[in-house]
Amino acid sequence: MPTPNPQTKFTYEDYQLFPDDGKRHELIDGDHYVTPSPTFRHQRVCSNLHRLLSSFVHEKRLGHVLTVPFDVVLSDLDVLQPDLLFVTSARTPIITEKNIQGPPDLVIEILSETTRRTDEVIKRKQYERFGVSEYWIVDPELETVKVYRLTGQGYQRTAELAKESSDTLSTPLLPNLQLPLPAIFE
Repeated sequence: MPTPNPQTKFTYEDYQLFPDDGKRHELIDGDHYVTPSPTFRHQRVCSNLHRLLSSFVHEKRLGHVLTVPFDVVLSDLDVLQPDLLFVTSARTPIITEKNIQGPPDLVIEILSETTRRTDEVIKRKQYERFGVSEYWIVDPELETVKVYRLTGQGYQRTAELAKESSDTLSTPLLPNLQLPLPAIFE
């Protein structure tokens, strides 16, 4: 949720002074968002996705899969911490020791009660604005994944997949990747 004072715009310099309190701190258009620690279900889905993606990416030497907490600095007023992200090998120079400088190729946010609106509306618009090629919104409660791909007209929802349909998640960013939704939500 954003901080109550809309006149104050925080920068990355301010952001670096925020407390290390176990909560996720982010800046979106200079507004400070704080998210409490995630639930077990959220963490389980995040762990499953990280394990599945990391092993595939590592085996094929396609780039790097990182998990929260790791800062993605999109601008001085926009610092996000996606649940998971992927950067292709060709774009590894954007990864520094402290953060990522610019848009990752793929961002994955896992919804929770407190982040649903932020992830589905506010962050989606920011990722689109800054050129993240693909954005997945994973809903542990409904056991669904929405896939948005960047086109010349902005994000287009290219898939909405469900565990109950035994759908399989794939992406042109990771050729031959086939992630069965039951494996993500187990």
